[in-house]
Amino acid sequence: MLLYHGARPNPRAVRMFLLEKGITIPMRDLDIDKGENRKPEFVARNPSGQVPVLELDDGFWLAESGAIFQYLEDIHPEPALIGNTAQERAETRMWQRRVERRITEPLYAAFHYGKGLTMYQERMVVLPECVPGLTTLMRDGMYWLNSLLSERATIVPQRFTVADIVLYAAVDFGNGVGLGIPEDLCALQHWLEEVSQRPSANASLHPRSSETGIHY
Repeated sequence: MLLYHGARPNPRAVRMFLLEKGITIPMRDLDIDKGENRKPEFVARNPSGQVPVLELDDGFWLAESGAIFQYLEDIHPEPALIGNTAQERAETRMWQRRVERRITEPLYAAFHYGKGLTMYQERMVVLPECVPGLTTLMRDGMYWLNSLLSERATIVPQRFTVADIVLYAAVDFGNGVGLGIPEDLCALQHWLEEVSQRPSANASLHPRSSETGIHY
């Protein structure tokens, strides 16, 4: 297998997932800022033009983080980061979708349409007028999750899962681009600090993080 990745939070989430699993596979780093992932030969194989992409042994390209997580969990079930049973897997996907819809998706869109506008306006439809509303949605989601984390240590109760990894990669990135966790959200801040102590958190950082000060 071969993982196409780069200096962005979603590839970091996959790298962190691999580290938590203890899986080592070859990787190819693409320069996202220079648009290597938008070159015709890449888009021909992955029409979304995004990373991460996992190239399988038979040459099949598997895109989208959620699909990559599931494939890796299926072939390397332990330690379980999605779940060992049908109910556990469904519960994890439920919480992952909740944090994506309420926090990570508006966070990424606010970055693309705001601080990242100059880079992304030639690559996608951008709506800079939506940044204030997206930021409000993101923060509303953070306040909602903060209230839940005041009573438990992980997003899925009693289990560290891919939901924690997905959110961690997003909010750690957001802290560096002006879309961070509000200071009064103590439970969410504590959760972030606890996840950051996991060896996979620091080990999953892209080398460019030390240059830019942004965690991805």
